[in-house]
Amino acid sequence: MTASAPPARAEDPAAGSPVIRCGLHASHTMADRIVAGAGWPADAVRWLPFEVDDPFTALRAGQMDLMVVKYLPRTPDLEISRPVWHDPRAVAVGADHPLTRRGALTLEDVADFADFRCPTDFPPEVWDEVVPRTAPSGRPIRRVHPMTTVQAMADVLVAGDAVHLSFLSLATAVPAGVEVLPVHGLPPGPVALAWLRGSPLPGHVARFVRDAENAEAARTATAEPVR
Repeated sequence: MTASAPPARAEDPAAGSPVIRCGLHASHTMADRIVAGAGWPADAVRWLPFEVDDPFTALRAGQMDLMVVKYLPRTPDLEISRPVWHDPRAVAVGADHPLTRRGALTLEDVADFADFRCPTDFPPEVWDEVVPRTAPSGRPIRRVHPMTTVQAMADVLVAGDAVHLSFLSLATAVPAGVEVLPVHGLPPGPVALAWLRGSPLPGHVARFVRDAENAEAARTATAEPVR
């Protein structure tokens, strides 16, 4: 379910407000752009890391106010904002992988190599968007490697010819030895903010959500490219 935070605006959106605790997987660069685009100071949000094999525990425990999600997880206890960013698609590979020597990549190129399977506690409908089950030709995407942490994923990529379909923002978060290559023909993934259903957002958190939503709506309307 997609929900918008209550409309509100302040001249200085973060003045006198507690720091917003927001869960984030991987890219601080993308996250900082969301904050800047919303017109908030960088120190208004503290980013708290989570891994995809355990995405919601900290939010449910009250250790986060919000978390960054992609696509629309059908998780009953979450409310999801409108998009606050759109992340171009990419594939992560080891630096010596054969795909690094090809030109523009498509999903058909990626389907030549084994990818990662959905973690047990991750929404499967979202994983199907991140790592589609098939290429356009109908060839299956072989989702075989276990996905846990970013470092463990990187170890698998560097050790062989595995791939991981992901997002361009991952390029600023992967360890040395991993490259992130654009994949053409897949639309950018919508990025949103999530919070616990039934837990009203504090006023400053609701303002941040609305400002981030409005900033992305304006950026999309003017067709400003996402880099």
